Amino acid sequence: MTVAVEFVDGDAVVWERPEDGGTAGTAGDASGGESTDCDALRTAVPRRDPEYEPAFLVAGPSRTRARLADWLTGDDRVRGVESVRRYRSLADREGERILRVRVAGPDAVRPVARRVRRGFERARHPPGALRLFDVDLDPTVRYCLDTGTPPVPAGGADALSTLRVDLPEDALAAGDAAPLRVDGEPAAARDAADGGEAVEAAAVEALGRALDRTDPDVLVVSSGDLLPLVAERADDLGVPFRWGRHDERGVRRLAGSNSYESYGRVGFSPARYAVPGRAVVDRAGSFLWAEAGLDGLCYLAERSRRPLQATARASIGGVLTSMQVYHARGRGVHAPWRPWTPERFKPVGTLHDADRGGVTLSPEVGVHRDVVEVDFASLYPAIIRAHNVSPETVRCDCCGDDDSGTTAVPGLGYRVCAREGFLPGVLARLLDDRAAAKRVADDDDAAPAERERAGRVADAIKWVLVSCFGYQGYRNAKFGRIECHEAINAFAREALLDAKDAFEAAGWRTVHAVVDSLWVTPADAGGSAGGSGDGGPATVDGPAATPARDVAARVSDAVGIPLEFEARYDWACFVPKRGSRAGALTKYFGRRADGTYRVRGIECRRRSTTDFVADAQRAMVRALGGDGDREHGGGGDRGDADADLADDPLGAVCRVLARRLRDLRTGGVDPADLTIRTRASKDPEGYDRDTLTAAALDRYERAGVDRAAGQSVAYVVVDDDARGAGRVRLAFEEPDGYDAAFYRERLIRAAASVTSPFGSDRDDVEAFLGDGRDARLSAF
Repeated sequence: MTVAVEFVDGDAVVWERPEDGGTAGTAGDASGGESTDCDALRTAVPRRDPEYEPAFLVAGPSRTRARLADWLTGDDRVRGVESVRRYRSLADREGERILRVRVAGPDAVRPVARRVRRGFERARHPPGALRLFDVDLDPTVRYCLDTGTPPVPAGGADALSTLRVDLPEDALAAGDAAPLRVDGEPAAARDAADGGEAVEAAAVEALGRALDRTDPDVLVVSSGDLLPLVAERADDLGVPFRWGRHDERGVRRLAGSNSYESYGRVGFSPARYAVPGRAVVDRAGSFLWAEAGLDGLCYLAERSRRPLQATARASIGGVLTSMQVYHARGRGVHAPWRPWTPERFKPVGTLHDADRGGVTLSPEVGVHRDVVEVDFASLYPAIIRAHNVSPETVRCDCCGDDDSGTTAVPGLGYRVCAREGFLPGVLARLLDDRAAAKRVADDDDAAPAERERAGRVADAIKWVLVSCFGYQGYRNAKFGRIECHEAINAFAREALLDAKDAFEAAGWRTVHAVVDSLWVTPADAGGSAGGSGDGGPATVDGPAATPARDVAARVSDAVGIPLEFEARYDWACFVPKRGSRAGALTKYFGRRADGTYRVRGIECRRRSTTDFVADAQRAMVRALGGDGDREHGGGGDRGDADADLADDPLGAVCRVLARRLRDLRTGGVDPADLTIRTRASKDPEGYDRDTLTAAALDRYERAGVDRAAGQSVAYVVVDDDARGAGRVRLAFEEPDGYDAAFYRERLIRAAASVTSPFGSDRDDVEAFLGDGRDARLSAF
């Protein structure tokens, strides 16, 4: 069973655990000698594959390929060339001869490919004469694809052991290993505050014992940088220690850290490290670990043929690309290097019609009763599957506009070929697996562990499905095409408008719609409650409206995509844009029929909002439903099943606000609950204004902690009127105070968001707090 794949001195090394749980017999070790005699029954051992030679492909005219083969004979990095038959693109129906260039190792692939491009093609042929494939694949992914090696054990997460190692960022910056934590517990016998190298040595020794005892397949670390730090401190302290399995090789650095920009947002990629025989998951640089855990990572690794460590550090687009590359290999198509698929000619009118996104209807600001929310399940992937949308099927070369076997794209005049598409084939298994996982996750009769595992797998698949649509319009997509992007949007617009028309014909009124979701209320419900909180009572399944589930079922049958009954709300509030009465598309909150609350878009859902303000805002929402100011949870059972909207919404919210302001004013709030977490948009020297983020970065620099654009910063505001680093304290500095006036502003802003659907603004909130009307004991 494969545990990890790596390259050592140009050779592939596969770490395997025997299927029967015994030792691996005579497998060669990573240094090329005889296998290690493993006494442990479950440990993995290395199998070196010195015969493996990675290759890339070159397509072009036969004479040009022949000249290139001769030209490459003088390059000592080239191990051989041969002619193979492959498909050049997804649209091809017949294969053609392509040159396969085998090289000495993975590090030679790009240099030789660049030499072909620059030294051969540019000097002798016009641009585009040659097409290169399989140049920029991750080496470990390439190995699994070429050799059929499974990237993870057949048992997935259940077959892997893990060890979690954490080190606070201030200790990491100071080069101090004493505060090490292993599986959540302090590694050192004494508290790290006692100081001294003895504590540090004890922590490293304890970590070494944990590694020997658990022999983990997966190391889950708070930061990859702690790996070389601990190894260095062990050497300095004279403590025997090794991260890897079976040999004395230390941590290898695979890549340095860097900042990048994607879709207008600045991100940060931390340095990457490899440990012999173990997969490393850097929690600071793994979005997928945070969202899907080990179960989700193993599922994606299996589907994409990416080893576990490569999957953990990959972006969602990277995982999707690997899935497409793996699926394309099955069709005899290889991944193009620097793909270039020009947009086909279209009339100006068609271009205008095609250059649109999904349907959005501005919500009716205010409070609405008896609201039903329905949404299409995985709309964009489902459209791709249901309508066979794929780069080679949309406006294909094999069908005419009048062919009966084709499908028309609504409003655009594009035709979609009937032959099985590539992209639907990639997504079909994901859609089916997610549906199955959700059934288990929602099954009350299933074992809790099974439900939790299925939920993580469903979450992992969700993110890949979310990205598949946008990836079609991405200029560097291996198998993308803008016409696919346009066609998917056109089908989505038609589906949502069909659903809207069906509900309105069945006695419902649409109060909001966004791309794949509808919010409707019975047409005789009296409309929005507006600022008064009034609204004519109506039952969702009353005589004036066809039951929503029945309408959704009819739409599902007509459109061919499941329209799911998401929730029924006793009441729902749609929030206006700040400084306007126009509705914000993604800001709403409400109480569902089961007594739980749903909140989207407002402050408590934002990463930068402090825990204290977020908890207070959730309590304000609950107070609207008569649930009081409970201290914990954003939902749950109602205190009174018959409770309706508060008669005085502004008062209900402001009474909660008054209590929280009192806690803030009297120093009764833990500063840790006031921590602001945000992302630096620039390097420290790039800020020319004294913002809070700039102040935090200045403080990080003084503490010796490096911070770059795209990295997170966490701080508490202690004096907003000060200048520079004095305005804040970093979270790891454990501040003992805060600027109450600063956080008062954040609380009032949060309260104004909750009261805004009722026609009350910030001034009304301030006036209520200041006019002495609230004399209830609960305010004190």
